[in-house]
Amino acid sequence: MLSIDVFRISTRSFKNNRLRTMLTILGISIGIGTIFFLVSLGYGLQTLILENIATQDSLLALDVTQKNEAVNLDQESIASIKEIGEITDVFPLISQDAQISGNSLTSSAKINIVNPRFLNLEGIEVKNGKIFKDGENDKMIISLATLQLLDINIANFSNTDITIKIAKNPPRQNNQTIPEGDNPTEEETEKLAAPIEYSNKTYKISGVVEDAANAFIYIPDSSVSEISFNSFDKLKVRVNSTGNLEQARNHIIEKGFFVSSVSETVDQAKQIFGIAQIVLALFGVVALVVSAIGMFNTMTIALLERTQEIGIMKTIGASSFDIWKMFLTESMLIGFFGGFFGVITGFIISSLVNYGINWLAGMFGGNQVSLFARPSWFIIFIIIFSTVVGVITGIYPARRAAKLNALEALRYK
Repeated sequence: MLSIDVFRISTRSFKNNRLRTMLTILGISIGIGTIFFLVSLGYGLQTLILENIATQDSLLALDVTQKNEAVNLDQESIASIKEIGEITDVFPLISQDAQISGNSLTSSAKINIVNPRFLNLEGIEVKNGKIFKDGENDKMIISLATLQLLDINIANFSNTDITIKIAKNPPRQNNQTIPEGDNPTEEETEKLAAPIEYSNKTYKISGVVEDAANAFIYIPDSSVSEISFNSFDKLKVRVNSTGNLEQARNHIIEKGFFVSSVSETVDQAKQIFGIAQIVLALFGVVALVVSAIGMFNTMTIALLERTQEIGIMKTIGASSFDIWKMFLTESMLIGFFGGFFGVITGFIISSLVNYGINWLAGMFGGNQVSLFARPSWFIIFIIIFSTVVGVITGIYPARRAAKLNALEALRYK
């Protein structure tokens, strides 16, 4: 029997028993649609959270801080770290509690003196405006909390000048006194005894970070190039590739520093979401198993109804293999269409749910987000998976049909 004939005979039941076939496909569609909805929700939440955790540049970055007072983060440390072959750039961070003035108000905030590329590696994103670039020495990035402290309207932030009182000769970073048991050098003693000198710098706001809880400011290090800082609060180290992160990390730890990275957090989050997606998929599999049982019942009934037809086909020359192919093709088509319409059903439901959530978020002043992610490979996989389930479900009825004796099949009533 030709393959086209097998296909034509297999699809005949779609016309002869439309309601039963459509209900069977509907059952498979519900199971597949449930899996599609739940797993795409898991992928969407993973994508949404990881995008907020890290940018592509930040995945190549290591954060280096002091492990103890015995090893300082200074220029010598930077030079030593730069000698590591896997490291391409090192950018320091200097933090100070400073007095800021603007809009006829004065307050205090933490200022962070950094290179613009530090911000990219840190994954800093601005909601309004943009990140300052090299050479923009009169620009700054400010948090929403700082704007609120100075009562600056976010709509007109770019028109406001901010004056910052920066300590030109701060004591030890993070320590105003020398730790007990530490013998200060003569230079350190003089520095602690000397009065702190300040420099007033005026900046325009380049961008606003949407953080209403912490008052902070980022300014370019080139704007205070005349000030000599001997120690740093943190180093942002860029590695040449993600494959070398662990090796670079070990080299820096050997030098006595503490090292952390965003990639560790991302890896842990991916593991958690991987487990969550499996759990969500299992809920959908329960619905799919129920619908597969219904499909098995449909194919068994089809076998009983067409027993005489099978006997006639065998007496006119159809082989057992032809009968086997006919039933298996029918079950495969039911599985395929169940998966196809299941994907469409899951897509429609997830889109409606996402629209409803975003509508509610808009009503309460929240941001619109995409809660569902549907990778192309996942759509293809789930349709293939549904087709395979259809084939597996149809194997037993197909084998029974193929083994029927032609004479017994003709006498069957």
